[in-house]
Amino acid sequence: MTPRFAARMGEIAPFHVMELLRRASELERAGCDVIHMEVGEPDFPTPAPVLDAARRFLAAGRVAYTPALGLPALREAISAFYAERLGADVAPERIVVTAGASGALVLALGITTDPGDEWLLPDPSYPCNRHLVRTFEGRVRLLPVGPETAFQPTATMIAAACGPRTRGVMLASPANPTGTLLSLEEIEAIAEAAAARGVITLVDEIYQGLTYGEEMRTILSRRHDVLVVNSFSKYFGMTGWRLGWLVLPDADWVREAEKLAQHLFISPSTVAQHAALAAFLPQTREELERRRHEFAQRRTLLLRGLDTLGLNVPAEPTGAFYAYADVSALGETADRLAQRFIEEAHVAVTPGRDFGEHRAEQFLRFAYTTTQARIAAAIERLAKVLP
Repeated sequence: MTPRFAARMGEIAPFHVMELLRRASELERAGCDVIHMEVGEPDFPTPAPVLDAARRFLAAGRVAYTPALGLPALREAISAFYAERLGADVAPERIVVTAGASGALVLALGITTDPGDEWLLPDPSYPCNRHLVRTFEGRVRLLPVGPETAFQPTATMIAAACGPRTRGVMLASPANPTGTLLSLEEIEAIAEAAAARGVITLVDEIYQGLTYGEEMRTILSRRHDVLVVNSFSKYFGMTGWRLGWLVLPDADWVREAEKLAQHLFISPSTVAQHAALAAFLPQTREELERRRHEFAQRRTLLLRGLDTLGLNVPAEPTGAFYAYADVSALGETADRLAQRFIEEAHVAVTPGRDFGEHRAEQFLRFAYTTTQARIAAAIERLAKVLP
């Protein structure tokens, strides 16, 4: 007997960046120096106060389960972060600590999605989201978006797309792969349009804090009826710790998430949660802000370099650590260029088809998750292989 999901695995598109990573590894084993601009993972180490907190906890020798909703102290710390940094009143009781942002999305979709329910997602967007919807036998409707709306959906688009089986709309600000933001007014307008049609709004804020020329912000400062996913991975630099959180509207939602979490995860990583308590310390914040400043400098360097190569970035990336570049003027598809870049220049970038279908052959995503010196070297290498 074939498991049901396994029978459908062929319908899931491969993650092409993983193929590029495999090829990069082969080249590196052969002695080549590969510049990695394909993976969305900060290159900075875990902040020292976080590591120190983990060591102190481990030294006590008692690493037991926590409540399924997370350590009460961590939920309170996240609540205080919203109040102090973001001007949002988010009670600890509304916060669910999860096994990464992916775990938060699993819980959010698990308590909302019945077979056949439809979720609206922008195209391009983070590819795993559509497959998580399918895990609960939901359906995804991709909404083509382009540079004219900063690769973000509008309230008008959402209103027009909602149908009788539409269950939710999923937004991301800052967004992957484009690095663009929605204003709070734009998110609020989308949420209003969705709510008027009985549709849920879920906002991915996992790159919150990584903004340039824009203040850190959250839709939770405006509304309580949206679902918000966040993470300790990006701004806080804790990718491998696999820790995130989910904010839900009220206690009834949280109780449903708790029951599901108990069955799926038992609890998030205990060590990671105790470590994350130090993520909100003043000394950690100072370090994180220094890193944000470094990302801003890298962003400027990359955008200037791409311009010299004739690679147009049609919507300014003001968040995350990505630039989504239009390669159509070069006369080759993004897939072909990504292959050429890795083989001829030993520079790894991600083709647009990893993020959707709409004009995917025209775009490459560049991640500035490497040093300024390496970004400059990448531009020099690419200049040698481009006409």
